[in-house]
Amino acid sequence: MPQVIETIDVDVPVSTAYNQWTQFESFPKFLSYVESITQVTDTLTHWKVKIAGIEREFDADITEQHPDERVAWNSVGGEENHAGVVTFHKLADDKSRVTVQLDWEASGLAEKAGAVLGVDDHVIKGDLKNFKKFIESQGSETGAWRGDVQS
Repeated sequence: MPQVIETIDVDVPVSTAYNQWTQFESFPKFLSYVESITQVTDTLTHWKVKIAGIEREFDADITEQHPDERVAWNSVGGEENHAGVVTFHKLADDKSRVTVQLDWEASGLAEKAGAVLGVDDHVIKGDLKNFKKFIESQGSETGAWRGDVQS
């Protein structure tokens, strides 16, 4: 099962970075493979993605969420089988570290080849740079959900 771990430092308070990450419907603005996300309930999202030119849909269940610390999820249903966690670390009052860990089951030749060649690492690193640019240019989050979800 392929795994990617990428980190980026952003010049915003940890609460701003975390709050923006809870706005799942804004993900297409900075995640290159995401076509759309619909927030179904506080803990369930529906994703439409395009990976290696192939469109897929799946639901993701938030399994753990703690304000200013972490958001973890597992896919449910659909063709995608993955899990991940994003953690948030305060470096200074106006600087934070965001770390993404994503584990998935590669399916199909294109995805398996991409995993072997490190394409996934490159895409996620680029998407984190897009998040940095997005949140720093905004200056503040576009919304927030501060609920706590226990695993």
